[in-house]
Amino acid sequence: VQLQASGGGLVQAGGSLRLSCTFPGSRFSTYVLGWYRQAPGNQRELVATITNGGSTNYGDSVKGRFTISRDNAKNTVYLQMNSLKPEDTAVYYCRAERWGVYYWGQGTQVTVSS
Repeated sequence: VQLQASGGGLVQAGGSLRLSCTFPGSRFSTYVLGWYRQAPGNQRELVATITNGGSTNYGDSVKGRFTISRDNAKNTVYLQMNSLKPEDTAVYYCRAERWGVYYWGQGTQVTVSS
């Protein structure tokens, strides 16, 4: 499973970005999907996850600002990021999980300027 993430970039504080992650295959809808991020010097941390049933979970630092969603017809998971803060600056990774096996995308850089 090769995940391809896109949508990162440079944005001013208070702005918005939408990340996308896709991978091919007919079993996309069976995966639990998630976004994680890693800033320099920090451990990778949870941003948001969405189950195959559509239940979502968010890290405390992004609740109310970020929204994860999925479109199974397009094999794509999205992360809508609003009210961005400089501390959201990180490399964002998408992850797909099924039956205890995890697959990671290559990461996309998000930089928020103050």
